[in-house]
Amino acid sequence: MGLSVSTEPVRIVRHPDRVVELRLDDPGRGNALDLRTAEALRDTACEVAADPGGAVLLRATGSSFCVGGDLRAFAGRGAETGAYVHAVASAAHTAIQALYELPVPVVTAVRGAAAGGGIGLALVGDIALAARSARFRLAYTAIGLTPDCGASWFLPRLVGPRRSADLILTNRLLTGDDAERWGLVSRSVGDEELDDAALQTAAELATGATDALRAAKGLLRADTSDELRGHLAEEARLIAALADSREAQELMASFLAARGRPKAGGSRSEAREAESVS
Repeated sequence: MGLSVSTEPVRIVRHPDRVVELRLDDPGRGNALDLRTAEALRDTACEVAADPGGAVLLRATGSSFCVGGDLRAFAGRGAETGAYVHAVASAAHTAIQALYELPVPVVTAVRGAAAGGGIGLALVGDIALAARSARFRLAYTAIGLTPDCGASWFLPRLVGPRRSADLILTNRLLTGDDAERWGLVSRSVGDEELDDAALQTAAELATGATDALRAAKGLLRADTSDELRGHLAEEARLIAALADSREAQELMASFLAARGRPKAGGSRSEAREAESVS
């Protein structure tokens, strides 16, 4: 049993095996990122950074990992849209930077939708696991925006520039198996195996050769933190500037009008996913 030491919509769970879990815990909203959630993610990530245990596990409660920015929170703000989006992105980016700079291994586990900002959260892990039925989609350009949460920095380094352009410009949908073949994730597993596989992977790392693991991670990420920080700042600037544009605001409004209600027989969680960048 883990000990919960934080609050909604993001929680910290400290496990006895020195695994520190950062859990997105707002399943009714698909763990979408509005300002409250982004700030909670920032604060909990910084708390984890102060005492990361032996390994960190990032996963989510519910049927979706993170469906991206909450378009309901973005829409209808008029001239204030860009400032709001910049605040959301900046808070989430502080979390991404904190997770990236952790000295201990980070494992991410993706179930269901990972879209928009959820992609960056999935990719920040040293080891990323995905359920085979997971769905990865950037989706930004469909609503007139550009990537944030480090997606445009992580992707070229993981899958190369050609595939990165395909994912970002066309919003191609990848399953968990696709994501493994493309190199977005370390491996895909059966849906029912994901939680156990992720916790076991994190626990094995947490009880491994601590000094060697930290040193090896340091070699893999040497001299990249400042580059990521600068790139995150540019991502936040661009997405905020575009959010203020008429094109993006019209596309977001159209997106919500077309997809903001569940289809016949659809669930409320499906409706929430449709209201986010997925």
